[in-house]
Amino acid sequence: MTLRLGIIGSSEGNGHPYSWSAIFNGYDSAEMENCGYPVIPRYLEKQNWPTSQIGGAEVTAVWTQDIALSRHIAKAAKIEQVVSCYADMIGQVDAILLARDDAHNHLRFAEPFLTAGLPIYIDKPIALSIDELNQLYALEQYPGQIFTCSALRYSAQLALSAADHQKLGNIKQIAAFTPKSWSKYAVHIVEPVLNMLSKEDEPIEMTVPITNRGDSSGSLKVYWSSGIQTSFFALGEIQTPIFIRIFGTNTWKDFTFNDSFSAFKSALQAFIQGILDNKVMSDRAFNTKVVQILERGCQ
Repeated sequence: MTLRLGIIGSSEGNGHPYSWSAIFNGYDSAEMENCGYPVIPRYLEKQNWPTSQIGGAEVTAVWTQDIALSRHIAKAAKIEQVVSCYADMIGQVDAILLARDDAHNHLRFAEPFLTAGLPIYIDKPIALSIDELNQLYALEQYPGQIFTCSALRYSAQLALSAADHQKLGNIKQIAAFTPKSWSKYAVHIVEPVLNMLSKEDEPIEMTVPITNRGDSSGSLKVYWSSGIQTSFFALGEIQTPIFIRIFGTNTWKDFTFNDSFSAFKSALQAFIQGILDNKVMSDRAFNTKVVQILERGCQ
């Protein structure tokens, strides 16, 4: 059985409808060159097609608020159907990829599919307040219906190995950096850092956030029940790679992210596996911690 996926986009500066669909369907290289995101065809062309595709699922329908854009995404990523109303996908697909990163619109687009019982992958950040998050989860028809993440949660480049733990010793501080805005990009560093902490670790204090309304940059320090201190920096217009520096009792180490394809593919595979196994792959408690930090940084 091949799962039929519907993809919903797009939001400003977000090329996920192109890249995510290509990871399932393959792509037309000439059309993808005109997707508006030069980085996407560059990392797609480095893969081995069709071997690099995710098996067992296919994006079969697309909707965006711009019919011409929808048609181009369909051509570039070999999607069969362009729909004029996103709710029309109900009954035609088995799951939804909500590939928009404007959190304030997530409830509006997710509601009909949650009510219909379809599994849905909601792009990061799922919400920027606990109230918004709870409104989404109130619509869940069964545990695990909502899947959400920054794909960097699944990045091997930002994961601590057993050897890393041994070399670092006990973790004392973590500092994480991302370019662009707090509201859209801080999630890319918050989630990998939370992966480095114990599941039982809880935030006990968050400093007053520092924000710059001009470029939407921001920073926040969070103290945890384990004694670990974490600092998150969204640097706005400053050009920097996404990286995390960890300080342990023995030494320190930098982790730098630059492999978008592998992270996207791993996250999408986790979503599909959760559907096939009827398993919760995106833990609400984890997502709540993420949104708590994002909300505090937006204040």
